[in-house]
Amino acid sequence: MTFIPIEELRQTAEAQTHAEARRRLPPWFKVRVRQGPDYREIRQIMDDLGLHTVCEEARCPNVWECWNQRTATFMILGDICTRRCHYCAVTTGRPQGLDRDEPLRVAKAVQALGLRHAVITSVNRDELPDGGASIFAATIRAIRSVTPTCTIEVLIPDFQGNESALATVMQERPDILNHNIETVPRLFPLMRPQGKYLRSLTVLTRAKALGALTKSGVIVGLGESPDELRQVMIDLRDVGCDILTIGQYLAPTRDHAPVARFYHPNEFQQLKDEGLALGFRHVESGPLVRSSYHAEQQARTDQLIPRSSIA
Repeated sequence: MTFIPIEELRQTAEAQTHAEARRRLPPWFKVRVRQGPDYREIRQIMDDLGLHTVCEEARCPNVWECWNQRTATFMILGDICTRRCHYCAVTTGRPQGLDRDEPLRVAKAVQALGLRHAVITSVNRDELPDGGASIFAATIRAIRSVTPTCTIEVLIPDFQGNESALATVMQERPDILNHNIETVPRLFPLMRPQGKYLRSLTVLTRAKALGALTKSGVIVGLGESPDELRQVMIDLRDVGCDILTIGQYLAPTRDHAPVARFYHPNEFQQLKDEGLALGFRHVESGPLVRSSYHAEQQARTDQLIPRSSIA
């Protein structure tokens, strides 16, 4: 397989019109846009409480489905990220100061929405000594103080490898600890220039050692080879990762890395089968799958979280 430099791929993509790019989407990417009452209520609650969701900030294609099922992924620590990943739509820049009241507002939203499973993620805050870990911990505590039966999944950054920061989050015993590996080692310098593949694996290793049920995600179609992708799956299993999500990369804008290729739904099924054969307890794999897609169903239908925790 021949790999084309990212700059050359970008130039090719920029030569196409937006309409042409849309016509190139395979037929299985049709998403039904439906703003039902639950969708509108979630948006109103988020606006009223001054909260952000990764659903909107990252332009998730599943926002209509998830919000209409009263599921949303909260994005804490603001909406400006200190890193620039070439596949991500979240704004890069210099963040504002910490919002110490944010954890309580997230807890109020969880209560208002009647959530049984809350997913909390964040932008990268590399300018903070703990990367924002203390706000993650405070958010977990706040949710449990008002909705003790709600299970909590945190999708954390790598905290620049800060062990103390990870321990701060793990001290609050989140039900699932998620850290996305995203892509294969060869593509890290291109796609995640401020991240490190081995550092991400180390985060998952340490979380598992601290007793976490761990989860990670991969986006495909960035130019990885099948063998490289399989090796990532093996590496994740070698560090004890329990849950894996695999989804198709879709370029948020023409300024982001272009799609190298689209995987067919049959290929996603094959990847799921391979992941389960490797020993993952659950694999969510499909064109529109993202890290928090069907998160609640995963935790409950597969009994990954003890029933005593989700009464």
